[in-house]
This record gives sequence, structure tokens and C-alpha cells, in this order.
Amino acid sequence: MAQGPTTAPILFDHALLRARQDRALRLGPATFLLDRVTEDMEERLAAVMRDFPDVADIWTPGELLRKPAANRFKSITRIAMAETETLQLAPASIDLAVSALAFQFVNDLPGVLAQIRRALRPDGLLLAAMIGGDTLTELRQAFAEAEAECEGGVSPRVAPFADLRDIGALLQRAGFALPVADVDRVVVRYDSAFALMADLRRMGATNIMIERRRTPARRATLLRMAQVYSDRFADPDGRIRATFDVIWLSGWAPHESQPKPLRPGSAKASLEAAVKRVPK
Repeated sequence: MAQGPTTAPILFDHALLRARQDRALRLGPATFLLDRVTEDMEERLAAVMRDFPDVADIWTPGELLRKPAANRFKSITRIAMAETETLQLAPASIDLAVSALAFQFVNDLPGVLAQIRRALRPDGLLLAAMIGGDTLTELRQAFAEAEAECEGGVSPRVAPFADLRDIGALLQRAGFALPVADVDRVVVRYDSAFALMADLRRMGATNIMIERRRTPARRATLLRMAQVYSDRFADPDGRIRATFDVIWLSGWAPHESQPKPLRPGSAKASLEAAVKRVPK
């Protein structure tokens, strides 16, 4: 019996995300992560020795492909985050899809990856960076302990993040060839947990979960959170650490020119025989 299409759960409020990003611009944005990713993106693309005439920049908050990198491409389509996650890209219409610090806010990442795969021409490339892994693990632990002590329960304060293995599996599931995922861990130090939270507001990265608590945090809870954070995650000089894991993901639209894995059983020599030939 055929099954109908599945619907991904709605975890994130995209209208609130845009409002938070607009607020960050008014406050004076904190762009150190985006700047780092932009530089890394330029270096990674420079290492790929092929042309990408038509490019889509998907949901990056700001300009990812800046001059002189942008001069390499014939056209760049910038897609802004919308209420829906439909990309409106025609099949086989682009050679390169890039995105920075946006996929962590996607409700249906498998569906978005499948859309990108369909939009890429044969031998087209997806190269993206998203927040994931153990990002803000210190803040999550400090809030959980403070809320358990002060309020008798824990509410979702920090969005769940995908890990490296999940991303690699999703790329394969979407039909990408030669999928690769790796992590760039960035540890930033702050004077206090409140300084970190101010930076998160200036990054447009505060809580946008649908199931978030709608009432402000109690002052006692915030003070206890800051104390727990300082007790558990401070360096000898008193400054605290905050972890940001940037997951890089890449994959190619299949093409006959790409290397293919060997068929099982097609090897000409056994591992046992190779080991026996190693001199002792």
C-alpha cells in the first residue's frame, strides 16, 4: 500500500527568526562566526578546479559570496528565508549551492537537501556550513541545572543540533555523491554568561523554537545559571568558554566522471594476503 508524503515537525518559528535577525542588525551584528565561515568558504571553493556558472546562495544571513570570490560566477541567486522551505529552484538549473549558518533553523533538512540535489546540474556541488554538534553545550548545561534548582523543571532554551554522523547520512539519503561532513570547533571566551547571551542576540541566534517558554526567565534563575556557568566552565582568569561547532557539508550531483566505489568482491587481492607480504 502506497504511503502519503510525510510532514516534518515544525520546530522553528521562521517569522520570529527574521525579526530576531532584524533586531541584530539594529543592535550592531556580531558577525565573527559568519566572517570565519565566509573566509573558509572562499578557500574551499578556490580549491575546486572547475567552473560554476550559476550559483544559489540559500538563506545565508548576509552576503556569503563576496568580491573577489563572486567574480568567479556568471550569476548568483540569493534566496531569503521564508515561511515555507520551498526553494523555488527549477530542476538542473544551478551548478553550485552554498549556504552559511542557516540550515540549523530548517524544519525539514532532508527535504531541503533533496530540493537542492534536484536543482543541481550533473556534477554540481553543494557546499554549506551550519551550526551543530556540541554548540553552546555549556549554556545548555548551566540553564538545565539552574532551572531544575530554581523552578523544579527544565524548558527548551537552546535548539537541538544535528551531529556530524546525522549530516553525512542525510547527504547520502538525498542522493548526493561523494558526501563529506567535517567540523570546525570554535571556542570563544566571554567575561560572563550575560556577555555571551548579548552576543547571541547580536547574532540573531536566540531561541526561536515553537515550544519555547513564552514568559521571561526569572531573575533568580538567570543569576543561578550565570553562577553555574562560571563555576563549571571558567578558565583560571575567570572568563568563561562557549563552544560553537560549525559543521561543513558537501556533496555532488552524480555524474559519470566521478570515481565509483568498487563492487563488493571485485578486489584482485585479499587483505590477508596483503598483510602477509608486509615485512616484519
